[in-house]
This record gives sequence, C-alpha cells and structure tokens, in this order.
Amino acid sequence: MGIVRPHLWFHSGAEKAAEFYASVIPNSEVTRVTPAPPGGVPGCAEGEPFIVDFTLDGMPVTAINAGPYLTLDEAFSMYLTCDDQDEVDRYWEVLTADGGDPGQCGWLKDRFGLSWQVVPRQLEEIMTRPDGEGVGRAMAAMLTMTKLEIEPMERAYADG
Repeated sequence: MGIVRPHLWFHSGAEKAAEFYASVIPNSEVTRVTPAPPGGVPGCAEGEPFIVDFTLDGMPVTAINAGPYLTLDEAFSMYLTCDDQDEVDRYWEVLTADGGDPGQCGWLKDRFGLSWQVVPRQLEEIMTRPDGEGVGRAMAAMLTMTKLEIEPMERAYADG
C-alpha cells in the first residue's frame, strides 16, 4: 500500500459511514476504530469512536468524528466505476437511499454527506473515441442527466 490515503471529516457518524461503505463496496472493511481519549476532543466525547480506519476496494481511508468545524463538500468525491447499467442503477439506489441527494451528471451525496461520482465504464470509453463530434453529442446528453444512462449516451454518440 502507498503512503497517501483520503482523510474524511465527519461531524459525527464516521463509524456508521465506514460500516455502510464496507457493506456496499466490494473488497472493503472497517479495520480499526480508535476511541476519543480521556477528556474527549472537540466534537467527540471521551470513549466515543474518534478515528475510524477502513478500506474501500482495498484503498485505505481514515475518517474522523470531529464536530461541525469542517464540512465535506463536492470539491472531494469518490469516483465509482461501474461495469454496466445494472451496476450504475444498484449503486445509485443504495448511495442515495435514506437521505442521500442525487446531483447532476452522475454525482450524488450519500446520507453521510460524502460526494460520489457513479460512472459507467462505457462513458470513459466514449470520451476517448476519436470522433470528436460524437463525443460532443454524448457529452451533451450526459449533461442533461442525473443518474448516468449508457443507452442515451451511446445513441447520442451514434446520431450524427
């Protein structure tokens, strides 16, 4: 493993978020939960989960419960590559459930406030094709979507 990993700041609920992500993303698990030290820390009472280490598809991630001093936003997102439309649909459904917020062009915020991009591999393939006009049409179609749909993007690419 490398020496660089994401560090996510939660007001509270870092352990629940890590458990949720580990249940949704294959090859993921919560690896350690460190309680707040005696006397606690700002945003986290003594003995409550303070630092949560987990892996997402084998990538190490650290989360912290540290109160409302900083907030997750769309400037940082997890990029989730999906093999087909069924996978896009499944991840979209589970990540927007229970208070998640669908966004534009495949972006969403889950119920814990973390932003995700749920992207079919086919979009990555379309964007690298040599037909610039077809790519432009596919991009224009994508810009009208919330959850990404492969079929309309492929149709837009081909309609020339």
